[in-house]
Amino acid sequence: MNSLKQIIFILATFTMINGCMRKDKNISAAIDPKNMDTTVQPGTDFYKYAVGGWITKHPVPKDYSRYGQFEILDQKNSTMLKELIEEIASKSSQDGSEGQMISDYFNSGIDSAGIEKTGLEPLHVELNKIEELKSSTDVQQFIAYFHTIGIESLFEIYGDQDSKNSTMFIAHFDQGGLGLPDRDYYFDPSTRGKEIRDEYLKHVTKMFELTGVTESSKSAQTVLDIETKLAKASLTRLEKRDPNKLYNKMNLKGLQELAPNINWSNYFKNIGLPAPGDINVNEPDFFVAVSDLFKELPVGDWKIYLKWNLIHETANYLPSSIVNEHFGFYGKVLSGSQKIKPRWKRVLASTNESLGMALGKIYSEKYFPPEAKERMIKLVQNLKLSLADRIQKLEWMGDSTKKKALEKLEAINVKIGYPDEWRNYSGLVIKPNTYLNNFLNSNKFNFDYMLSKINKPVNRKDWHMTPQTVNAYYNPNMNEICFPAGILQAPFFYKDADDAVNYGGIGVVIGHEITHGFDDQGRLYDKVGNLNEWWTEEDKTKFIARSEILVDQFSSFKVLDTLHANGKLTLGENIADLGGLNISYYALQKELKSNPAIAKINGFTQEQRFFLSFANIWAQNIRDKEIERRTKEDVHSLGPLRVNGPLPNLPEFYAAFNIKPGDKMYKAEKDRAVIW
Repeated sequence: MNSLKQIIFILATFTMINGCMRKDKNISAAIDPKNMDTTVQPGTDFYKYAVGGWITKHPVPKDYSRYGQFEILDQKNSTMLKELIEEIASKSSQDGSEGQMISDYFNSGIDSAGIEKTGLEPLHVELNKIEELKSSTDVQQFIAYFHTIGIESLFEIYGDQDSKNSTMFIAHFDQGGLGLPDRDYYFDPSTRGKEIRDEYLKHVTKMFELTGVTESSKSAQTVLDIETKLAKASLTRLEKRDPNKLYNKMNLKGLQELAPNINWSNYFKNIGLPAPGDINVNEPDFFVAVSDLFKELPVGDWKIYLKWNLIHETANYLPSSIVNEHFGFYGKVLSGSQKIKPRWKRVLASTNESLGMALGKIYSEKYFPPEAKERMIKLVQNLKLSLADRIQKLEWMGDSTKKKALEKLEAINVKIGYPDEWRNYSGLVIKPNTYLNNFLNSNKFNFDYMLSKINKPVNRKDWHMTPQTVNAYYNPNMNEICFPAGILQAPFFYKDADDAVNYGGIGVVIGHEITHGFDDQGRLYDKVGNLNEWWTEEDKTKFIARSEILVDQFSSFKVLDTLHANGKLTLGENIADLGGLNISYYALQKELKSNPAIAKINGFTQEQRFFLSFANIWAQNIRDKEIERRTKEDVHSLGPLRVNGPLPNLPEFYAAFNIKPGDKMYKAEKDRAVIW
């Protein structure tokens, strides 16, 4: 369930710092020369120069499609969570307590023998219900039922803020219903695109066979035909980056007129929201197409499609033959992974998804001391002050826009570690030895929780990530940045390191998240989170022109054979990376003026260590299939591009490594992107 369509994420992991570091500590380990490849000149390929040694020493494990610093920290965090759950399970917990829920959910998933013994019985209970459907009305009712238990079918309903009235939480509809990760997979004319569609047909056929659905080959083609029609009506990922295009608010009457072949009153009654109030339909044309399908498709085709929705969404909770087939397509074919992850990691991920805040409360108490919040808040404030200084000095922005930009910057809310208010899980029923049912029960509980917030004022204390999440975000509707406890740990922060290392790591990331408030999407929201044009026309034109330079720069990168990066899709993240570098470097220089540091450490200046530290956090290896997949789907650039992409726009980078005209990393001043 995706209730955060407007949140902008950064796939990275970082930790806290409290300003200047003592000079008498052992600070050499933070940047290990063995992780570098000094046979490569920094002006030729800074990424390889900075982390080439690391890349050689860290090949991609068989159960990964990408392996880097993010994955290493995620491994560490997963082990911590596993030990925490085992500790909970070793104690006697009262029935209905969060400890009981966590331990029983996890143990029900670990019990592979029990799952094999139970077999397909829980699945066939639902499949038999689908088989009994007789009419279009029955199909629509069942789709509503699916949505309440977390089975995506046709489209998605979720709750989120009204983008033009950010004080209210309203219902949103989004396109969906696809088994492939993106609508473009259905139309890609390349050899690889055709291969994926062929393999997908084989996969659907095999899954139907394994679950006892008859006429599996014909059924698979029916699924692909329906999904192709849905894909044709879907917006592209690039189109969905325009928040104005996605704002189409209407009431129940307007929705009924838009998509007349669906009984929307019955739909809302069936999901438990009889009075939906305002509804934002992200993609109106998609829902027109969905409505038309109810005139076009016979009930028999709908039954095949619904059976596939069920099998696809529950595959990981069924016997091993189905789990392995699911991985064979989504893991091997799409991403290139050679081996499925250990069962405990997969079950842990599901436990996190279902009981995230309950587990997060215990995680925070054990691993994240309260004083850490204050330390992180101070650093965030330093980075906000740095951007404020830079905004005031911008030559391309007019005074009236600067004033509003500074007001928005000042208003950014900061969330660190864990929430002040914890969610209550009372009423959720989790039992031993019922893994699939626990999954569906949790989905229903979380769906009802989401519905309970619709048509009510927004609670700005709510968190959109759990404390144990290894990630961070900026939310434009909230105008807030959030750093969960899960990312506030080593190896991205070295407590004995110099300021340059930490400003190059966590500092850049904080700057990245702050800059998201002023990227091509974030800039469209005002200081209270409303979609509202606060720029002068002249400044908006200048911003777009400067952003296009960044688009062209990244689109010129060849990532694999003839495949190029998508500079338009990744623009927001690339602006944030560039802004994060500028803001944090500027903040470091202010820090060094007030707290002078050792001139050189291991032969590197403070400025050089800043850029080496930045490159280190993006060290990674990745499989070719994953490169293809991420280039198609991901709004983030690949690791090497997150380093070599923004750096040529910084004259400070040139000065630090004596990079000159003629070097591959050098760009003439007129060709550089200068935004924030």
